[in-house]
Amino acid sequence: MENQLGNENNQEILAEIEGLLFVSSGLVSLYQLGKALDVTEGEIEALLGQLEEHYKTDGHGLRLMRMKNRVQLTTAPEISKTVENFLELENTSTLSQAALETLAIIAYKQPVTRPEIDVIRGVNSDSVMRTLLSKGLIEELGRADAPGRPIYYGTTPEFLQYFGLETLDALPYIDFEALEEMQTENGAKEVLKT
Repeated sequence: MENQLGNENNQEILAEIEGLLFVSSGLVSLYQLGKALDVTEGEIEALLGQLEEHYKTDGHGLRLMRMKNRVQLTTAPEISKTVENFLELENTSTLSQAALETLAIIAYKQPVTRPEIDVIRGVNSDSVMRTLLSKGLIEELGRADAPGRPIYYGTTPEFLQYFGLETLDALPYIDFEALEEMQTENGAKEVLKT
């Protein structure tokens, strides 16, 4: 009986978490949820895991989007076209190849500076970075302790929403070491051909 009561209490708190996320206009920290509901962040994390699983397994139109220790209730990526049609939204903003390249570098290497991005891309990324900043897909995270104190950049919650990701962990795995080895080998082969 005691276990059942504990479970009922969890269901109440779960419903309260869901309600708080529903009325929140943005990301909410686990600390804020715990403070509002008078439970620990660990309990909040466990309940969010249950809620996340519930949304994924039962064919719901909602998902939990996570950004570090913050969470937000969003619509499922599978129903994005339906939501766009309902809200009469047009996706008029597409990203250029350069913007996608730059965004991928930032997503995988963050925090990263613009000079580091330029080295990877082999071209100046000033205008692309301005575009990504204006669209809210990247943000400044601070400054490096290096000459000139370049700005560190990282992705935003809007980046996750734009690509229908719940967390950065949902990005496909890329073995950068293997890619660098392949590039080095290919570069050596090109040199030998000439």
